[in-house]
Amino acid sequence: HVQLVESGGGSVQTGGSLRLSCITSTTGYGFFGFCMGWFRQAPGKEREEVASFDRFGVATYYGSLKGRCTMSRDNAKNAVYLQMSNLKPEDTAVYYCAAVYGVDCEFDPGYWGPGTQVTVS
Repeated sequence: HVQLVESGGGSVQTGGSLRLSCITSTTGYGFFGFCMGWFRQAPGKEREEVASFDRFGVATYYGSLKGRCTMSRDNAKNAVYLQMSNLKPEDTAVYYCAAVYGVDCEFDPGYWGPGTQVTVS
């Protein structure tokens, strides 16, 4: 059984920073064996991948947040983080944490958190 809970969202002004956290409960599975990801979905738009961090310690970034965010992972705390900076209004979205067990970072279906709202104005 896998559960994910995001936190750290909120409202921030343009140019500001936020750090999102995702705490994972992975009963029966070692957290180290999961590929973890961050996604976001803005109103009226499709969900898009922001970053992933695989079990080998490799972080990959996607889309318009690339270069403005850093994903990190703490296996001792079953946690991943997304540090975002120089935020823009177009970064406004619900941000989701995702997990999939194995070597491939394919999150469909995977496990998903409920999301945390980020609003940039």
